[in-house]
Amino acid sequence: MRFLITGGAGFIGSALVRLLVGEGAHRVLNVDKLTYAGNRESLRAVAGRPGYEFLQADICDRAALDAAFAAFQPDAVLHLAAESHVDRSIDGPAAFIQTNVVGTYTLLEAARAYWSAQPPARRAAFRFLHISTDEVFGSLGPTGFFTEETPYDPRSPYSASKAASDHLVRAWHHTYGLPTLVTNCSNNYGPFHFPEKLIPLVILSALEQKPLPVYGTGDNIRDWLHVEDHARALALVVARGEPGRTYNVGGNNERTNLQVVERICDLLDELRPSADAGPRRRLITFVADRPGHDRRYAIDAARLRRELGWMPQYDFDSGLRATVQWYLDNEWWWQPIREGKYQGQRLGKG
Repeated sequence: MRFLITGGAGFIGSALVRLLVGEGAHRVLNVDKLTYAGNRESLRAVAGRPGYEFLQADICDRAALDAAFAAFQPDAVLHLAAESHVDRSIDGPAAFIQTNVVGTYTLLEAARAYWSAQPPARRAAFRFLHISTDEVFGSLGPTGFFTEETPYDPRSPYSASKAASDHLVRAWHHTYGLPTLVTNCSNNYGPFHFPEKLIPLVILSALEQKPLPVYGTGDNIRDWLHVEDHARALALVVARGEPGRTYNVGGNNERTNLQVVERICDLLDELRPSADAGPRRRLITFVADRPGHDRRYAIDAARLRRELGWMPQYDFDSGLRATVQWYLDNEWWWQPIREGKYQGQRLGKG
């Protein structure tokens, strides 16, 4: 198949590109604006492979998108390009509205124009997969799970912008017949993760013996999904999912933020001990909570398992250990980021 992937230089997008190009049977056009979180170094393993192409373009640029569709002639679009960090959305929501809402609209219209011009067989086979987040559902209480039927209740500028884009994608299916699908995933972790997010931020700050800020009391709960398990799920959905359907993707790995931070400290004490400085848990510092911080997320991925046969390959303990080891072994990737784009400062104080 020929896949046009937006945001393929980002965290989840690069994992998907590596998976599809690595299989050797597909052609991939990676369309990425290369904002602060986009990193072509995350694609070093596939950069020279036949079947892989890169285009630096903004999804808000309709002319660039039309040209890409015309030249590449994709069988499917996987849309991952997005502003994705809640804290940054608190500080500057405008970029989130522009990319996540206006950008998704622009991409949908470019895809619709291309799809409408295809012969019947190609129209029937075409797919547009929009990758979204569980944050659109709001905050869970102490029990229960998000399902595909959970009402939307976004609480941050980021989640509101993603909710808007989800609704646009579904509207283009019901109004115009564009064969779209939507996935909503839980928190991802793994290699090549930009270090503004909790797990890579804590790993690198703990390595540098810096304070490890934990919001509030650290008892907010997230359901963790390894990024490579997520990439496999997306490949399944775009190949076998039913247009018009939504599929939740979750790891069934609920942990409090404090548990995650403590476990990273313990793993680093084991894998990169610092006898002179002492246990890294001493670096944990409780700070004022994020404005509007959702209490708990948890995903029910039963539909994806039942209908498409997906199963995660990582449990959280083995996945987190592998992730910590990856950061220890790949300073070449993250050190330039820490020295340039982002030094670990707190964002999103509101």
